[in-house]
Amino acid sequence: MSRTTYPFYTSDISALARSLKQQWAAEPTAPGHLQILNMLARAAGFSNFQHLRAAAEAPAPLPASTQSALTKRLLKHFDEQGRLIHWPKKFSEQRHCLWPVWANIPAATEMTEKAANEWIKSAEAIGDHVLLRRELVNDQLITRTPDCRVYQRLEQSVPEELTEFMAEIQKRRVITTT
Repeated sequence: MSRTTYPFYTSDISALARSLKQQWAAEPTAPGHLQILNMLARAAGFSNFQHLRAAAEAPAPLPASTQSALTKRLLKHFDEQGRLIHWPKKFSEQRHCLWPVWANIPAATEMTEKAANEWIKSAEAIGDHVLLRRELVNDQLITRTPDCRVYQRLEQSVPEELTEFMAEIQKRRVITTT
């Protein structure tokens, strides 16, 4: 059976030794293995060994630069310029990948179908702007008149789970335009 190691650190070895001496003096017989573990944990400021173990096993916070799993998964569908290069197979990822295309369309601007196509084409490299335009309409990210002559982006907030992803796409677009 393998053993799990738990890191143990004390900032003052003298205080550790003093604490152990006091705890051993209080014991009528030589302490056992678990008692020694508890003494070491108490000397380090924990209530017992279980407390030390729980603190050691607590997941460390992720570094700020670490991207979420969702963001990493979605970015695989985009190139260095922030353009869509693969249409995802998963429906949920398809919905998420429409947001950068939506963000590329100018806000509060009525445009012709041709102009809307140009904005969509500038955000994708899959060569199927018609699919993307249709999906944007179906997801109510853009609107069109019944005769399909006038298109306009519908203003709304980006879902919270996509803010990191959208920020990364925006960074890619800014870097390539400067």
